[in-house]
Amino acid sequence: MSRVNVEIELPDTLATQAKKAGLLEPEALERMVREALLARRVEGLVQARDALTANPLPPMTPEEIQAEIDAYRAEVRRAARP
Repeated sequence: MSRVNVEIELPDTLATQAKKAGLLEPEALERMVREALLARRVEGLVQARDALTANPLPPMTPEEIQAEIDAYRAEVRRAARP
């Protein structure tokens, strides 16, 4: 586990309330950071979905799908070689 020293400036009233609520404890801060990171990942997925909805990819033919599968398998074989 990494140790990160963080210093934040908060208005006195907010700092007092956060401390009383236990929000400045390491466990609470870890939870908030994890939640914020998850929210950003979800937002990125939402944006990607919206972009695809606005500009959908054309459907692939069965031949194109098979070509992609073949290319993937060839790459896996190349990567497996010593």
